[in-house]
This record gives sequence, C-alpha cells and structure tokens, in this order.
Amino acid sequence: MFTSSLRRALVAAGALTVMTSALAAQQQRPPRDPRNMGGGNCPDNPYNCKDAANPLPAPNTVWLEEMTWMDIRDAIKAGKKTVIIPTGGMEPNGPWLVTGKHNYVLHTNCEAIARKMGNALCAPIVKFVPEGSYDPPSGHMTSPGTISMREETFRMLLTDITGSLKAHGFETIIYIGDSGGNQGGQRAVADSLTALWKGAPIVAHVQEYYDYASVAKHMEAKGVKQTKADGLHDDAEISLNMFIDDPKSIRYDERVKAGLATINGVSLTNRKQITEWAKEVVAFRAQVTVDAINKAVANKGTLPAPPRRPGN
Repeated sequence: MFTSSLRRALVAAGALTVMTSALAAQQQRPPRDPRNMGGGNCPDNPYNCKDAANPLPAPNTVWLEEMTWMDIRDAIKAGKKTVIIPTGGMEPNGPWLVTGKHNYVLHTNCEAIARKMGNALCAPIVKFVPEGSYDPPSGHMTSPGTISMREETFRMLLTDITGSLKAHGFETIIYIGDSGGNQGGQRAVADSLTALWKGAPIVAHVQEYYDYASVAKHMEAKGVKQTKADGLHDDAEISLNMFIDDPKSIRYDERVKAGLATINGVSLTNRKQITEWAKEVVAFRAQVTVDAINKAVANKGTLPAPPRRPGN
C-alpha cells in the first residue's frame, strides 16, 4: 500500500510528465500558416487558402448554415456585415401547433427581415431557451416535449455566439426573440457586450420584434377579426405565421378534414385567403423589425424598453 507521501509524489511526477510532453509537442509543432482556412492547410490544397477564389456562384440564401465559409467571407466583403441571431424555443402550444412553434415563425421572419435589409444574414435559430425549471418542473416544463435552458446557460450561449460572429468581422449583431422568456436575457447580454466592446461591433436586442399586440391590431384592419378566445396558447397571427413556413406545423390538412381549422373565431379553411393573410403578417413584422433595427443602429445599441405588452 502506498503511503500518502509516495502517492502525492507519484501524482506530481505524472503531472510533470504530461506537462513536459505537451510542451515538447508544442515546440515540435510548426507555426500555423496564417493563410489556413476552410478546415485544412493552405499548402495541402489551394481551396484551403484565405484568399482562394470561390469556385461556385453565391447561393440565394441569407442563412449562415446554408453557406460555405467562402460564401460567408465573400458576403461580408460585399457589405453584408449585419447578422441576426434569432431565438425561439420548444414548448407546448395547444392540440395542433407543434412544439417548435417559435422556430417555424423565425425561419420565415428572419429571412424576410434580412432580405428587406439587404445587408444582413441570419445565424442559426437558437432553439433551446429558458422555459421553466425541470427539477421540479415549472412553467412550460410541465408539458411533455418542452426543452428548457437555465437563464445563465442561455446568456452564456448568446455571448459565445456573438463573440464568434464578432471574430469574423460582423459589425452589427442583432437579437430577435419570438418568446417572452427570451427577452430579458437578450437585453442583458446586448447591454453587457455593448459596454465591454464599446459599440464595436454594435450589439442590440430588438424588443420591437416581439409585439404580437401590434400584429393583431394590424391584421384586424386586414380582415382577421378574432371574435372569441379559445383559451389556447395560440392565436390567428401565430397560426398564420407558422402556416406560411410549413402548413404541417399547424396540422393544416388534418384540421380542415376534421372540421377544426379555426382559432379564436377565425376560419383558416380558405387556403388562398389565409396565404395572403400570412404574407401580410410576415411583411408587417419584417417592416416593424427593420425600422427598429435601424433605430438601434443609430443609437449604437439597444433602445430603451418599450411598454410591456401581452404575447405568445
């Protein structure tokens, strides 16, 4: 049996050996070629070189995850130096809206916003956000399928995503959240990074995106009049916003067949009509958000918090 002193000596010796080996490996490793990009070494293949010409035409997309590193590099060089970080969630939304409700909404809306701006791209949707405690379950976590994230984890994730995008040369980084639980964390991280980086890049939380009361008011003038409350975590504007992205996300065909294609007194059975309504929802939300982004950029950061309004 080893004595305590001998055990400590062996542990110390082992640690020293590891450190010595690591240092030796580091000394033997050649310095990194500053031209290396693309996941490989420039000397091994010219496509791995920083200034390599893109062999393919630019894709018609605003989503970073649908672009190659060369596509993104060239887009930034061409002036697309604004990037939007959309945050959604996984939560229960009544008997026919899928749990990824907010993510479907953002898939359509972030693209519409970025294309309207003309100089913006969309980061991948952050699909996991604070939804309540899981031990014991609280909030939306009492319903199966909900996936929650601790507030501190959510904020650290936003910080790391933002830091990554800053490193690649984006000059304006925007947070939009389609759920109420996302707003506070986004504002706190934006304010923190604005103070840390002194506005270079501009980091802004755009609260105005999450204003379903204004969307409902706008759509009422377009003929979408909700005459009753079904008491579900759903409304006409949400359903329309999801429908335009993927009709399956609101179980459209099954609901029509079952005679359940209504929400809050609004019939969704006329597909041509609801398609036009859905386009109007997206266009309105995109315009409101672009206007707010422009104001935040002029302000060099998040605008003061607007009055709290109900939402989904």
